[in-house]
Amino acid sequence: MNPILPDTCFVPDVEARVMPDGRLYLYGSWDHSHSDYYCSREAHCFSTDDMIHFVDHGVIFRNDEEFQGMPWNPQSWLYAPDAIHKDGKYYYYVCGERNDEGVAVADSPTGPFSPAEPIEGANGDSIDPTVFVDDDGQAYYFWGQFTLRGGKLMDDMKTLIPDTVKDGILTEWEHGFHEGASIRKREDKYYMVYTDVSRGNATCISYAISDNPLGPYKKGGVIVDNIYCDPSSWNNHGSIAEFKGQWYVFYHRSSQNRKTCRRVCVEPIYFDENGYIQEVEMTSSGAEPALNLIEGIPARAACRMMGACHITLQGDREILVSKKGGHWRTRDWAEYKYLDFGDGENRTFALTVKGRGRIEVKLEDDTTLCKLSFDHVEAAEVTAPIPPVSGRHALWLLLEGDFEVHGFRIQ
Repeated sequence: MNPILPDTCFVPDVEARVMPDGRLYLYGSWDHSHSDYYCSREAHCFSTDDMIHFVDHGVIFRNDEEFQGMPWNPQSWLYAPDAIHKDGKYYYYVCGERNDEGVAVADSPTGPFSPAEPIEGANGDSIDPTVFVDDDGQAYYFWGQFTLRGGKLMDDMKTLIPDTVKDGILTEWEHGFHEGASIRKREDKYYMVYTDVSRGNATCISYAISDNPLGPYKKGGVIVDNIYCDPSSWNNHGSIAEFKGQWYVFYHRSSQNRKTCRRVCVEPIYFDENGYIQEVEMTSSGAEPALNLIEGIPARAACRMMGACHITLQGDREILVSKKGGHWRTRDWAEYKYLDFGDGENRTFALTVKGRGRIEVKLEDDTTLCKLSFDHVEAAEVTAPIPPVSGRHALWLLLEGDFEVHGFRIQ
């Protein structure tokens, strides 16, 4: 289910890496809930062996009074990281708010990592590192905003070989490149994934393809666009990874009606016979084919929203908040893709809400399942019968009023 991590974990800018132990690890920034600032001075790590259940490995790197992860620039905030394994060591690449670029080393994918050392040739220049080790053992390092730079690394994994460094590998004017590069290899092609502004805001994760890690790259297209994930959403940033034979795109969505408070999500992706990636839609189900509506759906699983509604954190649980919207005027709605309705028996739709308002429940073909009116000072369940529905469907909640939605189910 998207978002894939617990409600209190705000991890954007995710690099997904399969490490030698066979597990998939998520390395990213760390946003604080209810904050208007991007990122923080700490970074966390999560891992999985099934794409459903994730282990929280806690804080693996920080740059504060407790641990100066960037000794040359203490207490600089930490932006999008990357990590990779090479020759028995794990290298954790970090960047900071003052264009710091550094690398820390550990014997484990979750640390403890050493204090970082500057990347010679990149430190102080820009943000958003990504690293790649090719089949021949040669390591490459990329970084940049608006224009992507890259070059080969020496064996120390922290020094760029000067005569290999190239600028303009991707550019904003040619590829829509904004920031957030991430490189992977599939078969004999190199895929550079990046934040793309071609559709206006930086909401797209797109890709370009090359026969060489350092280019030239040809833009392939958009992989996923997080437009409408939140009323105030601005950017997207992520990566692709193959895990147990399936490729996925990892990306983030904003929440709390802020550009920040970003949550990591995932969608399966597919390549055509020419190696191009098909654009995928945002879903609530993520790595799962559909979510079980009988077991219940948390309201925070909404994949798109419009109007005066957004997802926010209340205590340790996320909820959907509607603020005096009117769906016949402003088309306030929350979308859930995709839900499994089961075998099509006559059922009752049950919605847990707090506040006063009305909700109309619709399917993707504009069929109205039910309409619910409520006025509750405490969270309570309201119900209405629905006609027989079976199989996998998208569902919309059309919203009018001032209330909280905690979740819903059929029974």
